Amino acid sequence: MKHRRSQGGGRRRTDLVLPRWRMVSILVALALGLGAIVWRLADVQGLSNRRYAAMGRSQRMASLVLPAQRGSILDRNGSELAMSLQAKTVWADPRLITDVPVASEALASVLGIDREVLARRLSVDAKFSYLARKVDDSVAARVAQLELPGVFLMEEPRRFFPAATLAAPVLGTVGVDEQGLSGLELQYQQDLTGTVGQLLEERDPAGREIPAGMREFRPPTEGRQLLLTIDRAMQYETERVLAAQIVASRAKGGIAVVMDPTKGDILAMANLIADPRGPRPSADNMAVTRVYEPGSVNKVVTIAGAIEEGVVDLTSRMNVPDTLKVADAVFRDAEEHSPGWWTVGEVLAESSNVGTIMVGQRLGKQRIDRYLRAFGLASRTALGFPGESGGLLPHPDRWTGTSIATVPIGQGVAVTALQMLGAYNAIANGGTHVEPRLVRSVVGRAGDARTVPQPPPRRVVSESTAAAVNGMLVEAVREGTGTAAAIDGYTVAGKTGTARKPRSGGLGYMEGAYLASFVGFVPAEAPRLSAIVVLDEPTPYFGGLVSAPVFASLARYGVRRFQIPPGSVPATVRSVVAPAATVPSTPSPRVRETRAT
Repeated sequence: MKHRRSQGGGRRRTDLVLPRWRMVSILVALALGLGAIVWRLADVQGLSNRRYAAMGRSQRMASLVLPAQRGSILDRNGSELAMSLQAKTVWADPRLITDVPVASEALASVLGIDREVLARRLSVDAKFSYLARKVDDSVAARVAQLELPGVFLMEEPRRFFPAATLAAPVLGTVGVDEQGLSGLELQYQQDLTGTVGQLLEERDPAGREIPAGMREFRPPTEGRQLLLTIDRAMQYETERVLAAQIVASRAKGGIAVVMDPTKGDILAMANLIADPRGPRPSADNMAVTRVYEPGSVNKVVTIAGAIEEGVVDLTSRMNVPDTLKVADAVFRDAEEHSPGWWTVGEVLAESSNVGTIMVGQRLGKQRIDRYLRAFGLASRTALGFPGESGGLLPHPDRWTGTSIATVPIGQGVAVTALQMLGAYNAIANGGTHVEPRLVRSVVGRAGDARTVPQPPPRRVVSESTAAAVNGMLVEAVREGTGTAAAIDGYTVAGKTGTARKPRSGGLGYMEGAYLASFVGFVPAEAPRLSAIVVLDEPTPYFGGLVSAPVFASLARYGVRRFQIPPGSVPATVRSVVAPAATVPSTPSPRVRETRAT
């Protein structure tokens, strides 16, 4: 640093002179600082102005998601079985809560929620906290009367079932966020769920809406509707009659399915279990999710296959004893009888185990297996229902020595009620198998409908074979084991079944535990209505005594409901079980009920 002396003889002073390099450094620093400020201003106001504007807007904008209303589920006539209504939800902005203990104490008695739980919800570090979802209107009104700062009400859709528990296992359930959890609600989740909306409001730091502030509203879009094949009135009657028989027979539960066999439309599907307060809907759709050994109703497949293959015909007679040894087991009919010459029609009508086994031995295991699969007893239906079972049918290579006797009479195999009804529908349809249908169409908000595809029908047996078996089933109701299924003025075709229940997780059968069933259709000459009824451990346990009467009640109601006219039985049907004049015979005993044992 240099000092310079003053000139002119005056008082001396010293001036500070900065080196040039320091001056340059300061100027450069100032220039860089100014450049940074200019660049920052350019970035904030020019290059990134949208980002910073959005940040500022987000600090004063409150966003609220508006749930979409779930599409309704309708019966075949448009009556609502499931719908969504608006309900109030209680929520809070914890930032605005002035006194958590006081607020939680006040809300606890109104909402019925523990005070400590509410306190935690009111103390979270967030702008939004649920307190109670979809409360009743009376509760919402009491919350509003409290006028608590930071506590608000908003509307959300809530699933409502106008007919209460009617067809509940079929319709399914939804969660608190309107997501399908089971049944059709789960299967058609994508269609039923709409598009959520959004409400944006400009609020001040205290959470109050700013007058004339920014407000954006995007409305939610309602989900599509399901139009079912179920008839609400038929469903109600089916559940009512089934419930009454569960109580009367002291059964553990029951299944009943009613269909239009020609179209495959399911008109009613009831699933009930016993309860001290009265039968109630099961947790799942047992008609398609639970399997059971069908017992004697399975004999129709054995007989149909044997006729189709030419192993037996309508004139065939067999000398049927009351017991038959196969491998290391002895099989018997329910009631003792002397050996007699029985027609194939009598074997089926009287539900003879021994006679059916003899027919099955002629048919052979490979062909028995082929017809069981052809009738749909080893695969899932086209419904695609969540949790549906495909049944249990062992491959012929894994059959034991007694399988040639057990499988033809419905033991050692397991089916769903819907599968078994489908097999009888094939007989009703002249030998053509039609897949069941539960949803007719999916309807959009604008009324546009998408028909749910249905696989084409497939032939299982010839028309002549189906007609022959049809006549045998008529005789089973007219004079066989199913007389309790008859209804005045109509020709009913059907078959009884009583099967033992296998032990859970073990070999053999439960002692004294049976499933009683009846499957049939009406009118036999031009079937328009078919049904299956299965009762779990009823008393008495014979299908002809407990399940056939339920079928009769459903058939009587159904022919009136759908205006189904009676018909006359063709001569070919009347002669199906008539004895051949050229073949000597010993009259067979009239066994009123035969159970698989």
